Amino acid sequence: MSQNNEFPSDDSALIDPILKTGRWYYISVACLFCIVAWGIFSWGYQIRNGLGVTGMNRPIFWGIYIANFVFFIGISHAGTLISAILRVTGAEWRKPVTRCAEAITVFALVVGPINVIIDLGRVDRMMNILPFVKWGRFQSPLLWDVCCITAYLIGSVTFLYLPLIPDIAMLRDKINKRRWLYKTLALGWTGSPRQKKVLETLMSIMTILIIPVAVSVHTVVAWVFAMTIQPMWHSTIFGPYFVIGAIFSGIASLIIAMAILRKALHLEEYLKPIHFNYLGVLLLTMCLLWFYFTFAEYLTTFYGAEPEHMEVFYAKLGGEFTPFFIVMIVTCFIIPFIFLAPRKLRTITGTVIASISINIGMWLERFLIIAPTLSRPRLDYGGHGIYHPTWVEISIFAGEIATLCLLYFIFIKIFPIISIWELKKHDKEEEITVKEKPAEALS
Repeated sequence: MSQNNEFPSDDSALIDPILKTGRWYYISVACLFCIVAWGIFSWGYQIRNGLGVTGMNRPIFWGIYIANFVFFIGISHAGTLISAILRVTGAEWRKPVTRCAEAITVFALVVGPINVIIDLGRVDRMMNILPFVKWGRFQSPLLWDVCCITAYLIGSVTFLYLPLIPDIAMLRDKINKRRWLYKTLALGWTGSPRQKKVLETLMSIMTILIIPVAVSVHTVVAWVFAMTIQPMWHSTIFGPYFVIGAIFSGIASLIIAMAILRKALHLEEYLKPIHFNYLGVLLLTMCLLWFYFTFAEYLTTFYGAEPEHMEVFYAKLGGEFTPFFIVMIVTCFIIPFIFLAPRKLRTITGTVIASISINIGMWLERFLIIAPTLSRPRLDYGGHGIYHPTWVEISIFAGEIATLCLLYFIFIKIFPIISIWELKKHDKEEEITVKEKPAEALS
């Protein structure tokens, strides 16, 4: 049995975070709660005073909120696509990683769509896009987005919950804390062969189903832009470009979460350097694909030289948005490539630095898709738009990040963040393999 695949037989390290809570946990939760409360206060201030308190104006009617929406939906691909693809390919090293990723998916999907409601100003206007209200029309990509994200959220919660059932049953039998909750969620799990077979079947079905759903979600998010005729939005490349970007930022977010959990919960024996190395290779692959799509997008725009498109193009490469564009290239490609390409630098520290850089750059990418195009509309209204976010928008953004972290903190306090039963199953399969090898040699 390879040293890289061995895990401790004692699972107490995975249960201790649920039973024991240090003061740093409560301090962190309290700080996050304060930031969330400030974000809610800022939203209430915006509702009372209107969208005029934001930096949005004519013609820039989308700003940080929509950039956040695309960013968080992108992060949500950390769980479904990464976990599902690794399950389909049978990668054994994935087992300590999958639940970390699947939890990010669910919480990012909870936070992300809220930005659309915030951007509307009046919450009641959300009803206008639904089909049972007279304004809701299926021809609108916005309604496609609502349908896809709803299906994705339901599928992701199911995809997270199914592998949790055996661990919930174990907590039900081992600890007294919240036994009523564990008893309810365990659904009478006893670990019988029939139950295991049903669970494996359901997990296999969800693994196959969730991949096209995840791909369709970010494709439809891209179509919200691409189905318009706005300069540098009306492009067939946007669908796959957004999907690659989502996987890119999703893997980066997963690596950051794993590094924090490894340090805070002392999971060094489970989340090993080899896991960061494998994810670093995936991240490097996505980095190269992202650069390819970005290069293709800007090259075709430049070569076509349509006047409206070129105005947006030069706003990014030679205008007021140039500093953001340079930082995006540096953080999304140059820094990650430096740390991920050489094997010696693809350590835990190296992959975390690259991941933080990527998330900064990918947020800037979403901002650069939105603001420059809206600042240069096809219809001349007498000048270029200027957008500067206000304290309200920044406060709400901080509150959303804190909400995502707070939900994750609560989750690891209630459930094991690493799948215990899958690790035990892996160890049993390894033992059987080792025992069978001598017999095969004799035959």
